[in-house]
Amino acid sequence: MRILVLGGTGPSGQLLIEEGLSLNHSIVVLARSPQKLPEVIRNHAYVTVIEGELTNENVIDKAMEGVDAVISALGPAVKKGPFHPSDTPLAKAYSLVIKVMKKHGVKRLIALGTASIKDEHDKFSAVFMTLVTGVAVFAHNAYKDVVAIGETIRGEGGDLSWTIVRVPILTEDSKRDVVAGYIGDGVVKPHLTRAAFAAFVLQQLDSKEWQQKAPLISSP
Repeated sequence: MRILVLGGTGPSGQLLIEEGLSLNHSIVVLARSPQKLPEVIRNHAYVTVIEGELTNENVIDKAMEGVDAVISALGPAVKKGPFHPSDTPLAKAYSLVIKVMKKHGVKRLIALGTASIKDEHDKFSAVFMTLVTGVAVFAHNAYKDVVAIGETIRGEGGDLSWTIVRVPILTEDSKRDVVAGYIGDGVVKPHLTRAAFAAFVLQQLDSKEWQQKAPLISSP
């Protein structure tokens, strides 16, 4: 399978690439700063790196050629959360990506989300309410963009086979165990390893279980 990875230069994105390569997929990485990728990824025989911005439709169009699916670790940088731009740039990027996906007939989109994206299956959870409220108050622009990402994928990507993989607090542990459900279901917890996120995303490429759904996943 040929997979386009977005957000590939970040820690979660690099794990998506590594997981995809371990499964013998061909990987296309669209990156604004390819030099942030480890040399072993940049020089891998199964990796094609395309430099460009997600505001450039021509660059996205080039990256989308021959692609079977799009997976994404795009999200506001945690350290820059309070200073995230106010014009929802990530949601706008997804809008353009979805447009180009439709042009090329690419149906599968698996995107990173957070608990800030609400779902009708969610129930009350004091822990998650505290987490989301903290982001909404102290990193409002980042919160607004994440919410807009959910709205964009659900709205403009309505005829795609999309999955929004919502994550809690990400950790650097190497454990790959994961549970999937919804907020307040007594199953999902407030922490998840990046390795587990990457493993779950790649597992979903051939699965219909969570298509057009927005599960929240966590470590057990």
